[in-house]
Amino acid sequence: MEKSIQYIRENQSRFVEELFEGLRIPSISAESAHKPDMERCAGWLCRTLLASGADRAEVMPTAGNPVAYGEKIVDPARPTVLVYGHYDVMPTGDPALWETQPFEPVVRDGRIWGRGANDDKGQGFMHIKAFEAMVRSGELPCNLKFMFEGEEEIGSSSLYGFCEQHKELLKADIILVSDTGMIGPDTPSITCGLRGLAYMEVTVTGPDKEVHSGLFGGAVANPANVLAKLVGSLTDENGRITIPGFYSDVIEFTAEERAELGKTPFCEERYKKSVGVRETAGEAGYSTIERTGIRPALDVNGIRGGYTGEGTKTIIPSTASAKISMRLVPNQDFHKIGKLFADHFSKIAPRSVKVDVKFLHGGAPYLSPTSSPAYLAAIQAVEKVFSKKPLPFYSGGSIPIISGFEKILGLKSILLGFGSDIDAIHSPNESYGLENFREGMETIVRFHHYFEKRRPNHGAAEPNL
Repeated sequence: MEKSIQYIRENQSRFVEELFEGLRIPSISAESAHKPDMERCAGWLCRTLLASGADRAEVMPTAGNPVAYGEKIVDPARPTVLVYGHYDVMPTGDPALWETQPFEPVVRDGRIWGRGANDDKGQGFMHIKAFEAMVRSGELPCNLKFMFEGEEEIGSSSLYGFCEQHKELLKADIILVSDTGMIGPDTPSITCGLRGLAYMEVTVTGPDKEVHSGLFGGAVANPANVLAKLVGSLTDENGRITIPGFYSDVIEFTAEERAELGKTPFCEERYKKSVGVRETAGEAGYSTIERTGIRPALDVNGIRGGYTGEGTKTIIPSTASAKISMRLVPNQDFHKIGKLFADHFSKIAPRSVKVDVKFLHGGAPYLSPTSSPAYLAAIQAVEKVFSKKPLPFYSGGSIPIISGFEKILGLKSILLGFGSDIDAIHSPNESYGLENFREGMETIVRFHHYFEKRRPNHGAAEPNL
């Protein structure tokens, strides 16, 4: 595998330039105007897969955005790894907050800057280039399949049906995913747990049109005022979610388990500095790492209503709305939580307004077994590259389709991500470190070799960890 590692080091600059071609495509799945860009990005991925050594690559339709699929089968008797990633990206938000254009990537201060640099074009691209390195060096040890979707940022709704339809095509021994991060630059880790998600939209309606705030203020309910109160009531002064029954299925960690989790290296000051806050906040009685790893959370992702333009406009708005996500922990069912939320929100709304609650999308939490051959291969690969044994880590993020893979395809996933908290994914000025990019490719190469050696009946001695 050393030839592959050398190939990566010699060609990294070219790899970055090739990644830029994909980063320039504004593949924003949440905005319908970018539908043509989704097709364009899927096509770019397939061309890249073929150029990197795939025997087959094609843009495959789904009920929504297409899947870019590719494969190279070196020997049916060898293990098969299915690489999953996504090519859709988050909306860019306020352009004034970007230091450079979001879809004009640049390298600055040892980092790649642009929307999708990390999440997930940069991390997904690592797998394609690691694959190229192994093919060109004659060191590809196992069969590889690639599946890149275009709806992860909006819930992956079409991918469930795609997986049901193509079970035979997607047969593999393990799914390998790089859409997560590490605890810190000096603390390599492997994500072994993800929170689930229930994503809701609420709309509060008052008068049937905008009305004068002088003539009607104090006599007609203001939907924006009401929405603010309703949303504010969803958590109490201790940071606990007030929806009846919300915690009924939450598994409480024992004192011993929490003490073990507390051994994870974590710098509170660095965490606060990375997002520019003076203090952290959340459920009382839990540490920051517990709040984001083993406890559920509720957050407003966006809120709108009334006049927010330049100057003033003295009106009471007709409607106000909010999008709200709830991050869930193992044993919580997102369908059940969505219904509990809808019932509660409707119940607490005053008669002076009408309320509409919609469930937009969701997904189940996920736990990865830490004793499987694939996980052990990942440990060995990370330790070799980072010179330190990685820690298991419960991530606060969600990738809803991962639990879907297990249910539909019967496959577990290894979450081998290389992002960091300074990458600003989902935010303006997203970036990804060039060192992370290189280390990720080298780790991926080593994973495939170690995983192939760990397959049953391989005959070789188990490598030392």
